[in-house]
Amino acid sequence: MPNTFVSTNVLVVTNTSNVVDAFGEPVRRALVESLAARPQSVTELAADLPVTRSAVSQHLGVLAGAGIVGYEVQGRRHLYHVEPDALAGLRAYLDRLWDTALATYAALADDPATVGDSASIDQPKEEPR
Repeated sequence: MPNTFVSTNVLVVTNTSNVVDAFGEPVRRALVESLAARPQSVTELAADLPVTRSAVSQHLGVLAGAGIVGYEVQGRRHLYHVEPDALAGLRAYLDRLWDTALATYAALADDPATVGDSASIDQPKEEPR
């Protein structure tokens, strides 16, 4: 019997990784920010960016492949929109990362000895007399 817990978590990590990778490109971030305001066509999106419609289409393909955007066909146009579930997954990932970093910082603030020799970097050593 397959372990559904492991399968589900691997899927979540893989999807989150794809979403994070897709956000690594400034044009794709700009596209998502623009689409968060309202659904738009490739032509509308390209008008606000310093790239061609073809480049916008390629970026939208990457975003769609990561599950960040979807589209609806209206006549001859494809209207792209943000997929809220993908952004919710990204937010959950960043929240977990933030919580871990904050807990680590709090632990270090409570007990600086837990960082070993690196804690002494911020504190001057006493000179021998």
